[in-house]
Amino acid sequence: MSRPDYLNSKPAESRVDSVVLEQPQNSAITADGRKVLRNTYMLLSMTLLFSAAVAGVSMAMNLPHPGFILTLVGYFGLLFAVHKTKDSAMGILSVFALTGFMGYTLGPILSMYASIPGGSGIIMNALGTTGLIFFGMSGWVLSTGKDLSGWGKTLMVGIITAFVLSLGAFFFEIPALGLAVSALFVILMSGLIAYETSNILHGGETNYIMATVSLYVSLYNLFVSLLQIFGVLGSDE
Repeated sequence: MSRPDYLNSKPAESRVDSVVLEQPQNSAITADGRKVLRNTYMLLSMTLLFSAAVAGVSMAMNLPHPGFILTLVGYFGLLFAVHKTKDSAMGILSVFALTGFMGYTLGPILSMYASIPGGSGIIMNALGTTGLIFFGMSGWVLSTGKDLSGWGKTLMVGIITAFVLSLGAFFFEIPALGLAVSALFVILMSGLIAYETSNILHGGETNYIMATVSLYVSLYNLFVSLLQIFGVLGSDE
């Protein structure tokens, strides 16, 4: 006598199928994506060290800050150079030129905070928090394999909005607005770190030079925003 159909079924195969279906997020991560991420992290670490060295020299020489307008001109000019040379060896030089310039602009900012009571603690707290956020957001994406491509438009709109608000805070000298913009930038840059990491892993960004610039700018803005927030909180104590 033949057995009922449910006894003739193959539960082992069903279980295997269910396991495969439960892992759609990691399936899109390619070996090329991981290679781009490794190259990005390597170049990012070198540019961060170079930028920190330039900032240190800027502090030691007590160089003046170039100002808001000149900083924007220098940043966007060098960013354009990076974009034009991203597929050649000159792209590496352009990246170091950009990150070196940003390190120079950071030196006077650090000197200002170092000169106030408790300034060294503010700098270390901002630096430590920046590191925690970077490793936390990157680690979250790396461990889960999440595809965050849907975040792109939201982050872009948020960054443009925050940039416009920062211009208003600067030209109209509104400290409260400046502090709010800093808090907004902390949220946006944290999201951008996760988004860019996911974008690399899933093949959305295949050029490690541009990926390095994106992560560097996120870290720079995150650190400067945290400096302002901790500076205000420290002054209230």
